[in-house]
Amino acid sequence: MASESDETRLKKKVAAKGTDHKSPKEDAALRALKKRLRRVQRKRRALALRKKNSTSKKTAAPVAK
Repeated sequence: MASESDETRLKKKVAAKGTDHKSPKEDAALRALKKRLRRVQRKRRALALRKKNSTSKKTAAPVAK
């Protein structure tokens, strides 16, 4: 597997593409990269929330009894 995550790779690509502005209107490739980056970030945040919520419920349940 790659040493860096998809998110870091996408961030680097977006940063590299963002430096050279060919036209005032964003090109489709850059837009697609940004969409993929946002999707990956959303997935990561959702996973973190699910993990946090499940652990808090597991620790809170025995205390309630």
